[in-house]
Amino acid sequence: MGEISACSNGFSNGNNNENGHVVGGLRKSCWYEEEIDNDLRWCFALNSILHTGATQYQDIQLLDTKPFGKALVIDGKLQSAEIDEFIYHECLVHPPLLHHSNPRSIFIMGGGEGSTARELLRHKTVDKVIMCDIDEEVVEFCKSYLEVNKEAFSDPRLDLIINDARAELERREERYDIIVGDLADPIEGGPCYQLYTKSFYEFIVKPRLNQGGIFVTQAGPAGIFSHTEVFSCIFNTLKQVFKYVVPYSAHIPSYADTWGWVMASDSPFVTSVDELDQRIKQRIKGENRYLDGKTFTSASTLSKAVRKSLDNETHVYTEGNARFIYGHGRHNQA
Repeated sequence: MGEISACSNGFSNGNNNENGHVVGGLRKSCWYEEEIDNDLRWCFALNSILHTGATQYQDIQLLDTKPFGKALVIDGKLQSAEIDEFIYHECLVHPPLLHHSNPRSIFIMGGGEGSTARELLRHKTVDKVIMCDIDEEVVEFCKSYLEVNKEAFSDPRLDLIINDARAELERREERYDIIVGDLADPIEGGPCYQLYTKSFYEFIVKPRLNQGGIFVTQAGPAGIFSHTEVFSCIFNTLKQVFKYVVPYSAHIPSYADTWGWVMASDSPFVTSVDELDQRIKQRIKGENRYLDGKTFTSASTLSKAVRKSLDNETHVYTEGNARFIYGHGRHNQA
């Protein structure tokens, strides 16, 4: 869980000097600290705490951090940071759209901060983006505080729906070229771990894809030691539902780890590096900061150890047999 303190747990500045000056022989500062595992914590210095509060579903904080700029924290887990969120969102959005011949209709599960919609709306082929997030307070908060996404929220192609993504997909009859899972991490008691299950992928997501459609989801930590938490079983679960499944990963500094995504379809992924680069030039407004054809090839070339784990993974994600990353949500509802 994320904590803010002078030197230990709790919300406190104590006798802090927020500029990080040395006091009494010790360097004092206000710090954000996230517990990654029982015996592993990740922390960095803060300039200030911009907001802290709670919605019906989640705890939320907006921090001004010294190394990463503004950072959004939900349920004690850092969701995105100003300085490197482009890595996460370019990796989530652009591979599926660039591998699709003509992506026009998109459904986002989650994505409340607006960055996923921002990247999707850079694609000239896209006619309609539905962003469905369960937490209206988080969405409104991000609209107010995250200047970088203001243009996306006002784009007429964006249809913002406040609802549970499962319920929204179930009630809709239309199909989509791309469905994006930009959901919170599967944590025990969190609001959305049930949206990583085989039954959800098989009976709700897949039937809502057009022919040739692609599903992509963020899939949690994918580092040499952390990938067995949920990344490998999300990959294996999607293999039970789709014919073609591509896992890929990238290092995100503010996460203190390599992060994973999984892309799945019943149509093969055959786009070459040169064709990816050509589609980037033709389809995307502005220039990517991170992703191009060679970068995706590198991202989808996993290390030997991770490839072996994925090849040997047998766990299938179900509601009764779920895996979680370290941490706990405030609620036991999806």
